[in-house]
Amino acid sequence: MSAPVDAAGPAAVPLDVLLLAVAIAGVSLSAPLIAATAAPALAIAFWRNAMAVGVLTPLVLLRPRHRAELTAMGRKALLLSAAAGGLLALHFGVWLPSLHMTSVASSTALVTTTPIWTALLLRLLGHRPPALAWAGMAVAFLGVVILTGVDLSLSPRALAGDGLALAGGVAGAGYVVLGAQVRRTVSTTAYTYVCYTVTAVLLLAACLLSGASLGGYSGQTWAKLALLTLTAQLLGHSLINRVVKGLGPSVTSTAILLETPGAALIAALWLGQTPPPVAYPALLVILAGLALVILADRLGRRRPTGPTATRSA
Repeated sequence: MSAPVDAAGPAAVPLDVLLLAVAIAGVSLSAPLIAATAAPALAIAFWRNAMAVGVLTPLVLLRPRHRAELTAMGRKALLLSAAAGGLLALHFGVWLPSLHMTSVASSTALVTTTPIWTALLLRLLGHRPPALAWAGMAVAFLGVVILTGVDLSLSPRALAGDGLALAGGVAGAGYVVLGAQVRRTVSTTAYTYVCYTVTAVLLLAACLLSGASLGGYSGQTWAKLALLTLTAQLLGHSLINRVVKGLGPSVTSTAILLETPGAALIAALWLGQTPPPVAYPALLVILAGLALVILADRLGRRRPTGPTATRSA
C-alpha cells in the first residue's frame, strides 16, 4: 500500500504557487550566503544537507505518521529517492567548484540550463512538452543570459569550469524529474529525508577525498551555515520537492531560473552589490517565459485524456 501523500489537485495549485515563491526566495539566498561564508564549497554543500537531515530526523523517527510513511516506501521509491540524492550531490559537487574555475556569469548561465535538460529527459520518458513550453523555456533562459552575459573563456581551466557548470545543470534536471516521479506516491518528508541523507553521505565522502576542512570555523560561519540550511535547503529545496507533484517538473524547473535575479537583488540589499541595470528587464523576461510554460502546462491539463492523449509535464 502506498504511503499517504500531500494534497494535490486544482485546489492545491494556488498554494503550490505560493510555496514555490517561498522556495525561490529561499534558494535565492544560497549564492549570497555561500559568498559570505568562510568555508570550502564542498563543505558548505555537505553541512547544508547534513544539518537538514539533523532537523528532519526527530520529525521522521518520533512522529508515527512520518515514520509510517518512511517504512511504507517501496523498494522502487527508495532506489529512486537515493538516485535523486546522488544527482543532488553531483549538482552541488560540480557546480560549486566551477564558480572558482570560470566566471560566475558563465557558471550561472550554464547551470541554469536545467529546464532545457528537464524537457529533454521528459521527452525521453515519453512526455511531449508542447511548442509553447519550449518557447517559454527559451525566453526564460534568454532572461538569464541577459542578466549574466556571455563570458566564455578559451583557457583550459575556464573550459573545465564551464563543463562542470553544465554538468550541474544536467544533474539538477535529473534531480527534479526523479523527485516528481517519487512524489507521485511518497510524501515530501519521507522523500526529502532519504534524498538529503544520501546527498550528505556522498558529499561527506567527497570532502574527505578532497581534503576539504569540515570544522574549525568561527561561530559566525556556523551561524551562516545554519541560516543557509534553513533558507536554501529546508525552505528552498524541500518546498520545491513539495510543489513539483502539483506543478510538474517543467514549470518547477523553469521557475528556478528566478533564483538568478533573486540572488542579484538580495546581494544588492545585503552585501551592497549594486545589481546591473539589466537585472530588472531580465527579471521581466524570465517571468514572461515562466508564464508561457505555465500556460502550456494549463492547456495540456485541459486536453482530453485517453489512450492517444499525451499530457504535457
